[in-house]
Amino acid sequence: MSVQTLYTAATGMTSLETKLDVIANNLANIETTSFKRGRANFEDLFYRHEKLPGAEDSAGQYTPTGVSVGLGSRVASIQTEFRQGAFQQTGRELDVAIEGPGFFQVVEPGTGEILYTRAGDFSINANGELVMGSASTGRLLEPPIIIPQDATAIAISPQGRVSVRQPNTSQLSQVGEIELVTFINPEGLLKLGENLYSETDASGSPTPGTPGQEGVGVLRQTMLEASNVEPVHELIDLITTQRAFELNSQAIQAGDQIMQLIANLRRM
Repeated sequence: MSVQTLYTAATGMTSLETKLDVIANNLANIETTSFKRGRANFEDLFYRHEKLPGAEDSAGQYTPTGVSVGLGSRVASIQTEFRQGAFQQTGRELDVAIEGPGFFQVVEPGTGEILYTRAGDFSINANGELVMGSASTGRLLEPPIIIPQDATAIAISPQGRVSVRQPNTSQLSQVGEIELVTFINPEGLLKLGENLYSETDASGSPTPGTPGQEGVGVLRQTMLEASNVEPVHELIDLITTQRAFELNSQAIQAGDQIMQLIANLRRM
């Protein structure tokens, strides 16, 4: 039935258009710190069952298969791949990468809501507090860490201990500890933009932990985690998605030609 062909192929084109949007977003964020690529998953739609499997035939036997015609596809989900990104050596004292599972906690100004990020490009505000490196919003690290104004050097251990060196002393003094949190289902976190995530019912509640203990990742100072997008993989996905889109459009053309042929036959 060529009319159904048009609608079925249209669902495929709509789904593939969404996948193209996902690929475009991945490519746009190749240089975004700690960005995690998205992956579009598809599922088939319901079927028109003309004959069910296991139906009894004229000889009293049960048919091993049936006659079912699929009615297209749709996007089932867009999963976030939290695979580890490469490390970029920056040499900056306040750049911190997470090696392994875990998220930093930051406080949203005004609401006090706790948000989560893997981007460790921190800065120090006018009060000496560690904040996310942002030109628009100063989100404080949670738990708060205050760096003395006379600090001449800052050291962050793999276990999250933050120490500073002050004038007239050769010893480092600890000023705080960076705490990480993990989620049982990080794919369930809500993406907010600005390298931030928020908790949802799907992600589960955050589990606080010390870096390097009980499966929590460790910290790497003077490094940043790069995006885990692989350009070659995305370009291959882009080509295959484009070809699949073209095939669906050709199916629509074929259905239209069949309908035109039938219409011409009726006029003969």
